[in-house]
Amino acid sequence: MNDKKEVQKSLIQEHEEKVSEEEFFNVLKSVAPGTNLRTALDGALKVGHGALIAVVNENILQVMDGGFRINCRFTPQKLVELTKMDGAIILSKDLKKINYSNVLLTPDSRIKTLETGTRHKAAEITAKQMNTLVIAISERKNQITLYYKNLRYLLNSTEDILRKANENIQLLEKQRELFDRYLERLNRAEVQTYHNVNLAVNLIQKGYLIQKIAEELKKYTIELGKEGTLLKIRLKEIKAGVEKETSLIIKDYTNLDVKKSSALLDSLSYDELLDESNIFSALFYENHSRTEPVKGWRLLARTSLEEPEMYQVIKKAESLPKILNINAEYFADVISQEKSLKLKDELKKIKLGY
Repeated sequence: MNDKKEVQKSLIQEHEEKVSEEEFFNVLKSVAPGTNLRTALDGALKVGHGALIAVVNENILQVMDGGFRINCRFTPQKLVELTKMDGAIILSKDLKKINYSNVLLTPDSRIKTLETGTRHKAAEITAKQMNTLVIAISERKNQITLYYKNLRYLLNSTEDILRKANENIQLLEKQRELFDRYLERLNRAEVQTYHNVNLAVNLIQKGYLIQKIAEELKKYTIELGKEGTLLKIRLKEIKAGVEKETSLIIKDYTNLDVKKSSALLDSLSYDELLDESNIFSALFYENHSRTEPVKGWRLLARTSLEEPEMYQVIKKAESLPKILNINAEYFADVISQEKSLKLKDELKKIKLGY
């Protein structure tokens, strides 16, 4: 009995390999609107056919029983016709050929599954055991479900994705508007040698929220395929510069190691980001106030200095107020006199803008 349990435990652990983001996006690309496979899937749903479709790999023959060898070029029309049969359809790895049809899939029944229907059970277990893409079409629920390794993903209609994407774009635009507003205020405060940690925290919060919403929208653009081109362009416009600006604010305001603060912030969920106290904690603030002056990374990034030169300037001056207010030749020994003069000129222009 113990041996049986150990085998079962081993099977479950063996087939719980996580799917990377790149793998997930590649799966979505293969079934995006405009692809032959997606046209076939939608066609099968339209005519009311259920189906089980698997992508071949070097091991899938182990779980195949019976069926017919087709070995023909893949077309949506041919696949829809073959969904009239009860068994699984096996596609080539590059999705360009239909290899078999009416196949009985016989994966190891000891592999864990949460599905109840025969077709979806076979799909999930085969995907886990064979580490391949298996698609189940339910004519009763009018749904297409993707299985890849341990991933289960319900494929949405183009209309549903566009609706959700537009809702997220509106939310993203609002967050970007707030980000730009807070950024303008922080710029003004810093050139006046006044640090505002609350503004900095607000900016980090908005910056991370924008990145999380953008990541969700990235999935939609991939899932939409050619239909998501305009959405992809708009997404790129909205999030432009946000990640870099947010990283520099962290670099200027953290009381902890930059990598550690960034790692703590990366680990926060969407809901946790909405609580500003979590951001203060990630920056290692105990009482939500800052006693040390701002380092100056963010403003120096707007000058012509390279990062190693910025480091030397910050190391010597120790604070942004000194960088902004000391004489032009102060940094000549660390970045050359010519660059020191140019730096003061560039900072003067930045200050005049506020």
